[in-house]
Amino acid sequence: MSFEWLRMRIQEEQDRRDRESSTLDRLPLALDELHGLLKQCVTAYGETFGPDSAQISQLMGRIKVTVREQRDEQWQTASKVEVISAPDIPGFRIERGEYSLAVEVGLLPNGKLYYRDREQDVYLTVDDLTRRILDRALFPKLKE
Repeated sequence: MSFEWLRMRIQEEQDRRDRESSTLDRLPLALDELHGLLKQCVTAYGETFGPDSAQISQLMGRIKVTVREQRDEQWQTASKVEVISAPDIPGFRIERGEYSLAVEVGLLPNGKLYYRDREQDVYLTVDDLTRRILDRALFPKLKE
């Protein structure tokens, strides 16, 4: 005996697994793309406040941004933020001190990426995403 509901659920699960697999395959490239976007922001910040005021680096599965202020004629670390690849989400985890945010990454039918704040259950534009990552690190003394 064949059950229509079972056949439909099997197809749904197969589609979900395919999407998840595609997303996991794309996650390293998504981190590279995000690094490029954040690098543009850090470069613009450095052009205004000095080339040593902020640094960005990409290591195995993570992006680190360090912001520095000049105190007593020396550059000292003022804040840090990390974006860590998180296959279990799948997406990124943004960590800044005790603050942590999970951002889900997914693929749209056209192959483009989408970002979703899992805690607030809202989709993020690239502008929203870069702001959530960098705003508090670059401008800790300004109100949100």
